[in-house]
Amino acid sequence: MSPIFKVDTFTDTPFAGNPAGVCLLDAPRDDAWMQSVAQEMNLPETAFLVAQDDGFQLRWFTPTVEVDLCGHATLASAHILWETGLVKGKSIRFFTRSGLLSAQRSERRITLDFPATAAQASASDSKTLRDALGVTPLYVGKSQFDYLVEIDSEAAVRNLAPDLMLIKSLPMRGVIVTSRATIPDIDFVSRFFAPAAGIDEDPVTGSAHCCLVPFWSQRLNKNRFIAHQVSQRGGILHLELNGDRVLISGAAITILRGEILV
Repeated sequence: MSPIFKVDTFTDTPFAGNPAGVCLLDAPRDDAWMQSVAQEMNLPETAFLVAQDDGFQLRWFTPTVEVDLCGHATLASAHILWETGLVKGKSIRFFTRSGLLSAQRSERRITLDFPATAAQASASDSKTLRDALGVTPLYVGKSQFDYLVEIDSEAAVRNLAPDLMLIKSLPMRGVIVTSRATIPDIDFVSRFFAPAAGIDEDPVTGSAHCCLVPFWSQRLNKNRFIAHQVSQRGGILHLELNGDRVLISGAAITILRGEILV
């Protein structure tokens, strides 16, 4: 039997933020089994953890594919490891497909140390992106994983009704859409669409902010931000650019506990 949890992340309020599954394994399981569990959970991502001498092996699966980097399921994993008492100290090391990641615990939030994935300006697929989003971008770039599209207002970000089939045809994980914020004390807003990865719209995407933070650091000439991902569920991220790393901080709350019996 494997303990499994559902955690809402980047929120301290139940049924908000981004939900993630966290499965604690006593030994590695095969890819097909983990993919089946993620499909059964039917959450944006389910994380699978196996303890090592110096940390934890961590892998992430959407309902349809394994992904290379996931912020909210890493936050959920750290939250569960501390909440269950499996980790006593204030830091955790995760070994992943994107290298070594770490989490630090404070009284109010958990802070993740992730690699920055800055975008480079790109004209490729600009017409498809315009057609898919129904807006004229101010900027289009490509990161390691996603397209980054800046548009002219927070209202336009909130009101997007994209053509998801057209987005799915693009040769990247997903599309990040962003603008400056009009909400007081918020620096920028975003939404994230990844239908090719089985997620039409992700509620709050930690890994997208590895791209957003370097972008807005250049635009706003600062290194610390508070961001709001304005999906239906929504979530708040506290962010810092630290050289070639992005520090991503947020709260989390456990919603469900159970066991996988097969």
